[in-house]
Amino acid sequence: MTGEHWNQQQGCPLAFEVKVVGKTDVGLVRSGNEDFIHLDENHHVYAVCDGMGGHQAGEVASMTASETVLNAFTHFSRPLLDDSKIGINQTLPPNGEILVKSIRLANRSIFNMALVDQALAGMGTTIVAVALESDIMTVAHVGDSRAYRLRQRDLEPLTKDHSWVAEIQETQDLSEEEASSFVGKNVITRALGVRENVAIDCRVIKVAAGDKFILCSDGLCGFADDDEIFEVARRHQDDLEKMTADLIQMANDRGGSDNVSIIAIEIISVDESPLPPIEVFTIKEENEDVLAAEDAWIEKLSSFSSPSGETQSDNSSDSGTNWVMLVSIFLAFVIVAVLILWLQTE
Repeated sequence: MTGEHWNQQQGCPLAFEVKVVGKTDVGLVRSGNEDFIHLDENHHVYAVCDGMGGHQAGEVASMTASETVLNAFTHFSRPLLDDSKIGINQTLPPNGEILVKSIRLANRSIFNMALVDQALAGMGTTIVAVALESDIMTVAHVGDSRAYRLRQRDLEPLTKDHSWVAEIQETQDLSEEEASSFVGKNVITRALGVRENVAIDCRVIKVAAGDKFILCSDGLCGFADDDEIFEVARRHQDDLEKMTADLIQMANDRGGSDNVSIIAIEIISVDESPLPPIEVFTIKEENEDVLAAEDAWIEKLSSFSSPSGETQSDNSSDSGTNWVMLVSIFLAFVIVAVLILWLQTE
């Protein structure tokens, strides 16, 4: 997929080309898939969302997060950039700023939905997302879904889990192996939708031709350490389809007790820009004034439905809930019912 973004400093368009493969799998134990993968190649925005809440509420949360991000980029990119009422007090590339603002809106939307529908109470979702423009990538995340950069000799973590065990690792200097045996290791300390506002960790990195990136839910990184993920990814670094398939297979070989979702990204070519990287920082929770402005934006966003094909999720190994199949089954039942009624009248 090729793209072109305007570099205001140089006054010329900067072209780049990327290849992206995304897969999600229900695993071997659960009956439903609460993960959602976001593949928006029109705007070069990619995300993995890992929903939680049970009774399909987690699926609603992860899908809502993806849909909110998509609608923000598709319909309101410029207005969102221009709206100072929802400012983030940090200078970011345009796509990065829209990404962060849309993640905030996703949090607010999920939270509001749970307030008015008791069946959705307690739902939430993680998100790890990247937005590309020219030779820079904005990485934003909430929760324990991860982003990595695949290098020649190792796997570079681009995110740090928002989880209880990650905090313990920092304070008690535990190894990854020791932390993996902790009771409650899956308890996360941040998620979209569980509070009215949200803190988002963000960074901006430079990318170059040949760079490869992996986004994943904890259905992978919760069952394989970084070295194991690196070995599989390195073995198939020239075949993203095989890389994602084998990473999912590794998770399922470990029991498949969770949904697992992976997006692999390769930078094919890119023009250089003078735009600088930005080290990891946290965008703090919104105040009451910002929340009120976000609620107004949610009203606008809710009037749009996702264009077909711009986000993808499936409960199969290649995408999410197969809505086409469900609609086809429903239509088949309708046709059969009509035929039965017609025969009875003859």
